[in-house]
Amino acid sequence: MTTEDLIRQRLMQAFTPTFLDVINESHGHRVAPGSETHFKVVIVSEQFSGIRSVQRHRQVYAALTEALEGGVHALAIHTYTPSEWEESGGAPKSPACLGGGKTRS
Repeated sequence: MTTEDLIRQRLMQAFTPTFLDVINESHGHRVAPGSETHFKVVIVSEQFSGIRSVQRHRQVYAALTEALEGGVHALAIHTYTPSEWEESGGAPKSPACLGGGKTRS
């Protein structure tokens, strides 16, 4: 099972989301082809109702403990309730990688 599949499976089990998108963004970073090191997760669940963002992220990390042990370097998490998702217009785009500490001139 790939890391991406494991992340998806764990989040489906833990949150029963109405929407879930797990995006492997590793290709946009300085890693070997086929790497699974950088992910973006967009998850919409009623379970996030009444919970602040920090606590939502803690819950996601707790659900993904095993999945993240395999060398995941970065995880962008975007959590929404169904009504927040409807109002948001979608998750923000990820910024371009600057190459491991390099900054734009």
